[in-house]
Amino acid sequence: MRNAASFVFGVFGNACGLFLFLVPLITFKRIVKSRSTEQFSGIPYVMTLLNCLLSAWYGLPLVSPNNMLVSTINGAGAIIEFVYVVVFLIFCPRKEKAKITGLLSLVLAVFAAVMFVSLFALHGHYRTLLCGVAATVFSIIMYGSPLTIIRLVIKTKSVEYMPFFLSLFVFLCGTSWFVYGLLGKDPFVAIPNGFGCGLGAVQLILYAIYHKNKGPNDSTAIVTGEANGKPLQEKPNKALQLPEQV
Repeated sequence: MRNAASFVFGVFGNACGLFLFLVPLITFKRIVKSRSTEQFSGIPYVMTLLNCLLSAWYGLPLVSPNNMLVSTINGAGAIIEFVYVVVFLIFCPRKEKAKITGLLSLVLAVFAAVMFVSLFALHGHYRTLLCGVAATVFSIIMYGSPLTIIRLVIKTKSVEYMPFFLSLFVFLCGTSWFVYGLLGKDPFVAIPNGFGCGLGAVQLILYAIYHKNKGPNDSTAIVTGEANGKPLQEKPNKALQLPEQV
């Protein structure tokens, strides 16, 4: 019974996770159309790529048992994020290109180091521990990326930069994988996704409080005049560049 419930929550988590990985398509459609990355940052996509690679590696049977559903969604996420990074590199300025290329090289080096150390130097529990801790740390970092948007919502009392369905699926994704981790007694899945579940709940609560204030013409938005430290006019869909991980 527990295995069946775990499978159901894992499949649901895969569906929610895929939706979250595809959310930035709106941003990249704009980038390709304008042939410019404008003021968007490529760093979140590179860091999400690292998280997906580490989580996909952790879910493999040779690292942790009964976690293939973790590998499937994060493997798909790694492919999607890599495509995002490549598109970003094509259209970003030369200076930004050098920075993102350097960060991408570092990310791939970190993943390669974790993979080779866990594969050739560690076995059994120690292999699971290393890969699990690495995946957990970066999952929490990725789940924490919307904190800037939450601060903005509280500051402006407007949910213009925090789309409802994005917040909803952050909550559903975090919840499903949190339950999956609890059922499988896997702290490396349960802990980061419990954090994500709580963060998603906070976003939904804020949406319920400020849902009537959505437009850029809200007096509070005009007074503060910024989104993530940028003028509101510069980033009409800034929130859409926040990737989420499972």
